[in-house]
Amino acid sequence: MNFPLYFSKKIAFSKDNKNNLSRVIVFIGRLSVALGVIVSLITVSTGVGSKKAIKERMADFSGHISVKSKQSNNSYNSSILSNDGLQLNKIKALPDVASTQKYVAVSGILRNEHNFAGIIFKGVGKDFDSARFRKFLVAGHAPVVTEKGFNNGICISQKIANDLHLGIKDSIVAIFSKENQSPLYRKFEVVGIYKTDIKMIDDLFIIGGINHARKIQGMKDSEIGGIDIFLKDIDNIDVDTPKIDELVGYKNYTVKATDEYPQIMDFIAIFDTNIALIITIMLVVVIINIIMVLLILIIERTNSIGMLKTLGATNGQIRMIFINYTLLIMVPGLIFGNLIGLAFLFIQKHFGIIKLNPENYYLSVVPVEINVFQILLISAGILIVSGISLVLPSYLISKISPVKAIKYN
Repeated sequence: MNFPLYFSKKIAFSKDNKNNLSRVIVFIGRLSVALGVIVSLITVSTGVGSKKAIKERMADFSGHISVKSKQSNNSYNSSILSNDGLQLNKIKALPDVASTQKYVAVSGILRNEHNFAGIIFKGVGKDFDSARFRKFLVAGHAPVVTEKGFNNGICISQKIANDLHLGIKDSIVAIFSKENQSPLYRKFEVVGIYKTDIKMIDDLFIIGGINHARKIQGMKDSEIGGIDIFLKDIDNIDVDTPKIDELVGYKNYTVKATDEYPQIMDFIAIFDTNIALIITIMLVVVIINIIMVLLILIIERTNSIGMLKTLGATNGQIRMIFINYTLLIMVPGLIFGNLIGLAFLFIQKHFGIIKLNPENYYLSVVPVEINVFQILLISAGILIVSGISLVLPSYLISKISPVKAIKYN
């Protein structure tokens, strides 16, 4: 029989031994543990959820990985994608690839009597993943593209729609200019309005038919400016990019969605620092409170310590009794902390109660990512770190004299 564990269970779950001071100390210990678990769960789940949600929004709009021509300059205008060495069928056959779509991009200006806006016209073909794009729609529908003739329907962002006072079925003139050529005017009809909450996208991009973009760029019907590749899991983006890079040909190159907007990735990197800082602070608070609980319990039970020493218990056994006793006190705090924290996370996940300013956070609602492994890791981590931190203060027991302890009341 494990004597320290058996004895610690007896005193931990015995109602007869708990005076008013013990109840207060135990309550404080459990409360600190519960708060530590709640804050840690919320911090990790919302932090990881925010990182993933922002990455997925970028990727679901413009592709997890894009294939472009090396002749492309720093402008948004597409150059003709080379077919030399481009093995699109092999790219589509990769296990992690969900779909692909071709496009041609060209910069221009939208103008009406209310205002004007600089835009990037992204012309898409019949392979456009409208189902993936649908999550961004706030009104109307995605452009219907058949690649036969010119489709005049476009989808604009809510930001552009507000700036130009546009709604569904409204008409708008776009102006495109090329070097040494007269400006080209195109009249479009707004068929959809989208919102990604990512300013760099919402401020610029409109979606339309690929033939308009080809005509403006002087491309042939079979020529394209790039390929968007969508993966089944964005977490595999770093693994799959080198594989795809080998299949695009030496005249083309790949770029990850996470590299398209470095300022957003810098913002996302802050989440890791914040998560680590908050969890560290909460661990320190929990450890301080648990050490305080242990020391007060030792002082309160000095008489019992003297009795155990008199009966032959070693200092090590008595230390383990009080360490086990303190850890057992923490268990209800861990349970209730997890229940309360998970309840809050489920409410936020399904109802989106807490909102965000998308101009600052690239999201309009705080996202939640609930991971069972992370939940268990947080609870186990708090328990293990607390147990280790109790070892040093428990040495106070070795300073207690059996004779003086028995006389102590």
